Amino acid sequence: MLKMFSTQLSGLFNRLMDKEQFAIEDGARLLAQAAAGEGAIYVFGTGEMLALVHEAVEGEEPLQTAEILTEDRLQEIETADRVLIASRFADDAEAIHIARELQAKGVPFVAISTARQEDSTNGLDTLADVHIELGMKKGLLPDESGNRVGYPTSMAALFIYFGLKFTIEEILEDY
Repeated sequence: MLKMFSTQLSGLFNRLMDKEQFAIEDGARLLAQAAAGEGAIYVFGTGEMLALVHEAVEGEEPLQTAEILTEDRLQEIETADRVLIASRFADDAEAIHIARELQAKGVPFVAISTARQEDSTNGLDTLADVHIELGMKKGLLPDESGNRVGYPTSMAALFIYFGLKFTIEEILEDY
């Protein structure tokens, strides 16, 4: 089962790289504006996406100028800042609340999530300046009962995060 999961995970990463490459580059450019200027990059995550938040701020190689975004700190954010939001699904109520607050303040942001509905007009996929689609609507492996298991959204989001981080660093080196 682990070998199958590894194969499926590798396929997921390749699919994300192929389909979301331009969104990752666009997102990195947007976030790099804060690091190159007077702003900070704030990171917000819900549920298991807190792994991405902690990686960005407390990991071995933290993201330059990254800070954790909390509801309390939302009032401190300025237009020179940029925000990265990560949630399992694009319709996550807490993430949408943060997104709407950022829009009201005129603060650009990047979102990482899975859009469950193609015709959504209120999800992160439509609110974000740049949305990176995880495309994870079910687990990667079938079980004996016909269900799907192995739903590694945090691993997929961390893969995207590192793509953003590496691209931001390349942009800042050129800057």
